[in-house]
Amino acid sequence: MRVLLTICMAVILLFSTNIAHAHRYPERPPLPEVDMEEIVHEIIITDKSQFDTLVEKTKAYSSLKINHIYKHVFPGFSVTGKRRDIQKLKKESGIQHSSPVATYHASLEESVPFIGGEEIRSHFDKNDHRLTGKGVKVGVIDTGVDYTHPDLRRNYKGGSDLVDGDDDPMETKGVEGRNTSHGTHVAGIIAANGKIKGVAPEADIIGYRALGPGGMGTSEQVIAAIDKAIEDKVDVINLSLGNTINGPDWPTSLALDKATEKGIVAVTSSGNSGPMVWTVGSPGTSSKAISVGASTPPMTLPYLTVGFADRKIQLQPLQGSIPWKLQKKYEIVKAGIGTESIFPKAKNKIVLMERGQITFTQKAVRAYEAGAIAVLIYNNTDGNFSGTLEQELPIPVASLSKEDGEWLKKQIKSKKQVVKTSFMQIEDTIASFSSRGPVTHTWAIKPDVVAPGVAIDSTIPNGYQEMQGTSMAAPHVAGASAILKQAHPNWSPEQIKAALMNTARLLEKEDGTLYKPYEQGAGRIQLHEAIHSETLLYPGSFSAGMLHHQDNRTKKTMKITVDNQSDEEKKYSFEVPKSIEGIQWDLPLPFTVKPKQKKIITIGMDITPSTIGAGLHDGNLYLKEGKNRYHIPYMYVIEEPNYPRIMGFQFGKGDQEDVFRYELYLPGGAEEYGIVLYDPDTLRFVTFLDWDRNVARGLVEKKVNRKARKLRGIFKAIIYVKKAGKEDILETEISFEDTMIGGH
Repeated sequence: MRVLLTICMAVILLFSTNIAHAHRYPERPPLPEVDMEEIVHEIIITDKSQFDTLVEKTKAYSSLKINHIYKHVFPGFSVTGKRRDIQKLKKESGIQHSSPVATYHASLEESVPFIGGEEIRSHFDKNDHRLTGKGVKVGVIDTGVDYTHPDLRRNYKGGSDLVDGDDDPMETKGVEGRNTSHGTHVAGIIAANGKIKGVAPEADIIGYRALGPGGMGTSEQVIAAIDKAIEDKVDVINLSLGNTINGPDWPTSLALDKATEKGIVAVTSSGNSGPMVWTVGSPGTSSKAISVGASTPPMTLPYLTVGFADRKIQLQPLQGSIPWKLQKKYEIVKAGIGTESIFPKAKNKIVLMERGQITFTQKAVRAYEAGAIAVLIYNNTDGNFSGTLEQELPIPVASLSKEDGEWLKKQIKSKKQVVKTSFMQIEDTIASFSSRGPVTHTWAIKPDVVAPGVAIDSTIPNGYQEMQGTSMAAPHVAGASAILKQAHPNWSPEQIKAALMNTARLLEKEDGTLYKPYEQGAGRIQLHEAIHSETLLYPGSFSAGMLHHQDNRTKKTMKITVDNQSDEEKKYSFEVPKSIEGIQWDLPLPFTVKPKQKKIITIGMDITPSTIGAGLHDGNLYLKEGKNRYHIPYMYVIEEPNYPRIMGFQFGKGDQEDVFRYELYLPGGAEEYGIVLYDPDTLRFVTFLDWDRNVARGLVEKKVNRKARKLRGIFKAIIYVKKAGKEDILETEISFEDTMIGGH
């Protein structure tokens, strides 16, 4: 069966290349009819003056039900009902925007001292209180908070449950296999005050449970939580959650923008879909929130070497695994996906398995019971992954990238191989899983900053646990924001964001070159420097947008506020940027800013796109003041870039018998898209699941009746999207069986 699957994959990849040209697709079907009786879920944003009128008009439709009314993030509401009635409603005057409801899931040495959090506690605010976050309210929008935890119970000051609709935001408990701990872990990083100390250990924690069992929730629940946080007048909100939709105007991103306008510092994770470009997801695409990527704190990482091969393979221990501390050389054996009969040969050896079909825990348990000394699980898609063991085992379990795993397999195949573990001290690298920007359509730089997100120990119900992800990086920044708010209570969210960005440490790769701005933003936060920053520059980064290769010389201008927070006049001057053919800078001459005053400066770029060439272009400008040197990341795009034309494809069972649903996001829209179904064994064309032309950018959400379409079983699906001379193809399997779902 494995051989057959491998052959099928080889054939399908070749076939995908062949059908990449429009004339080689099967004949297009006529455009499908839209089911106007279909029940859909939408978020409606209205003009403020028309809000009450539109609510009343909505109530007049018998099929429409209003789920949540939003008062603070924007005037609007979420509504469920027949597509026919919602489309009629959307024609009413006063509706600004509408979007389908989306689904969200929850995305060492000590890390708090590493960002300066411990050092800052010896400093005092203007009222002579230590900087601990005291008096600052931090809203944690997540899976809930275990407010009975001894490290959190003193900080907890109430909250709301937007899943069950009550005032008890306790983590999900008693639901086998779907209990949660994510929100408690996040809250501990922000403000634990017991055995573990958070960044701001005396900040008030307000819990908002927007994600329910299994850490799942919807955009309407998340937006309702943001709305409630605005009503509760919190100072900071943390959203360690997200989806894979890289769009600037997604409702959750717009809601965070509005929260910021209301005076709240909004902090969100960028996502765990790295290391590729364009992987940042909403709400990490919010223009005004602080989007946070993950860096590594000081830690010792294990590496494997094989024989005399000049290659080091980095291991990423799974959460819940004991540390990888193997000292001797061990033979390594491969065990497929963990279901094969290789295990009798595993005694006192390292077992290599591929991700898939059974859980990480099941793989590890099988290897342990066979006497394995350690377990390696390599990814079945590009890049590495972050996984969790559901039970503790006495042997280490680590993950590998697909590339490293397949290379190891080849070494094993050629002869018996012995591997040796070595250890390397690292810090301030960008985690491979950390999502990268930029944002589609606006081409904005995201993330804004990075913070420790690897092997972070924090609170969970009934104890403590290490976790990793941008979910762990964001609360470092939320806690830092609480400290900044205590130290500078009159600073706006824009000024707090600027302090963190302007003083961040730019991070370098192993070869000494800087990570790109769309990988690290302004760099890794340094709380001590941010607290004492006397100059604020905002916005802390800028994008000059997209230009076309055939354009003549084009002038772009950006305005930056230089905010002198000190009691003395300061003199500023720009360093001359490195010469790049095709771009000329028009930077202000040396200038001064009086004490407690602001000055708006204009930065000019004279760009000749035909000279520079297509692609993403970026760098940093440097502004000097005395001994201080501030950096401002920038970027611009020439030609429609190579972002994925398809994002967030999901396919699964609908709410009614025989009904299945799919959704996909088109970040730039589509001149044409189609979903073609093939027999998975013979690759014989079966049918078009869907097809359309001239589709606007945004989420496409459709339902399919398997009985009406005569579809049963599993199919190979090829989704293609054409836009601006580029065609993307996504291959996956989808199932019309009741017990399976597909997605990519």
